[in-house]
Amino acid sequence: MAQAFRLREILEIARIEGKVTVEGLADHFGVTVQTIRRDLAELDEGGRLERVHGGAILRSGTINIAYRERRALNAEGKQAIAQACAAEIPEGASILLNIGTTTEAVAEALRHRAGLLVLTNNTNVAQILSANPDCQVVVTGGTLRRSDGGLTGHVAEATIRLFKPDLAIIGCSALDTDGDVLDYDIQEVSVSHEAIRRARRVWLVADHTKFQRQAPARIASMADLDTVFTDRPLPPALAERCADWGTRVVVVG
Repeated sequence: MAQAFRLREILEIARIEGKVTVEGLADHFGVTVQTIRRDLAELDEGGRLERVHGGAILRSGTINIAYRERRALNAEGKQAIAQACAAEIPEGASILLNIGTTTEAVAEALRHRAGLLVLTNNTNVAQILSANPDCQVVVTGGTLRRSDGGLTGHVAEATIRLFKPDLAIIGCSALDTDGDVLDYDIQEVSVSHEAIRRARRVWLVADHTKFQRQAPARIASMADLDTVFTDRPLPPALAERCADWGTRVVVVG
């Protein structure tokens, strides 16, 4: 395998697993550990991974990975989460779907559901559900984030204040071991705050890769949520906290 292809695959493994090891990658690719060390050194010098003893980890930072990469990352897990979440949405419910590739997967799972009212600050969600004539879609307006079709700012927040949806179904960029729900964009976080305040119930859809990432802005605590849909069990300490908080955790797959 050419090095360029190998580097891309190493990054993909790191995004899914949170870290990579020299020996594990050498076995995976059938190359020497010296070759892998050179690959990791190149990725480290390019600012894409951070070298640690025995391997490398994802760099923490303040910038999210590109939208196209986020859509492709653990797509099957996100689809399974979305199907489980959609199955629990009551008939005739009013729901809010915010920015995120997993909330977009939820919208895909609702393509054929009738009688819903969906409020969203995600133009991709609106486009997906425009194919469903039996679903009323309200778009918040706001400042367009061209990178992923998100709408943020005061107009988006003001629109959400006009509603009291049955459900706010939110995504995030990261989850830490304290149970904090995190994101990168402060303006997006402000819109999510408004969604949580206005909704009767709040559900989080987040795949396991979010437990291996860091982000600087806090949306809420998992204690503030009614239900979390994910594709792998939570770390044991966090699972215990959710039980204490009364936050229901649904693990799919």
